[in-house]
Amino acid sequence: MRTELASEPGDADRPNEDFAGVGLPASGQGGSVVVLDGVTPPKGGTGCLHSVPWFTARLGGALTELTVSLPDAPLVDALSRAIARTSEAHSASCDLSHPRTPQATVVVARWTPATVEYLVLSDSALLLESPDGVVTPVLDDRLSLLPRSALATDALVDSTVRNKEGGFFTAAADPSVARRAVTGTVPRHEVRALTALTDGAGRWVERFEEGDWTDCFHLVRKEGPQALVDRVRALERGDTARTFLGRSKTHDDATVVYVEF
Repeated sequence: MRTELASEPGDADRPNEDFAGVGLPASGQGGSVVVLDGVTPPKGGTGCLHSVPWFTARLGGALTELTVSLPDAPLVDALSRAIARTSEAHSASCDLSHPRTPQATVVVARWTPATVEYLVLSDSALLLESPDGVVTPVLDDRLSLLPRSALATDALVDSTVRNKEGGFFTAAADPSVARRAVTGTVPRHEVRALTALTDGAGRWVERFEEGDWTDCFHLVRKEGPQALVDRVRALERGDTARTFLGRSKTHDDATVVYVEF
């Protein structure tokens, strides 16, 4: 088995809000990948004493452990338990009902000799490659399908579409959000390799349109996760007119994990 990981903050002066973990049981019969993209809050209060990196480390650590220690629990249950555990860690000191309480997007893949399970919540991505080279993207596209008018201001997003029916969902303080994730299971023999990546790395496809998800996967497999991050950084620096970036931050945290069975 080959595993490679690259993660880079968008700003060297700020902590990386992404999380990536790979769990490989000692039996060698399976494993898991967990990738989180912490949601950077706007200026102002979040109702929480803790930072986004604190939250993603807690949630990501719990989820990595649970996907391995509870191999028979569905990934939805593992995520729900991880959210509950993280919420309990700061419920006494923080207002977890605040719409900007620390939160994150989630990608999980777990494999056994028989199956590959997956869970995707919000706008990070999972790419599955079959033995014949076909790449299947697993995406939660609810955020991208919202009209731009619904995303005009942070206040409007928080009041109308963030973690609300008809909007989009992220892992925050409510364990029941796990049921909103895109989930599935495929036979292990149908998956040769997989890549999980946050939207900071997915910009290569979704914002700069340098290729499709198949091209992105092939780049990672051939040159490694760091090569994709480096390509994105070069594109970001070159977009001085903000033709592609628009109102988005110039550099975003970028994380890529590659697993080859």
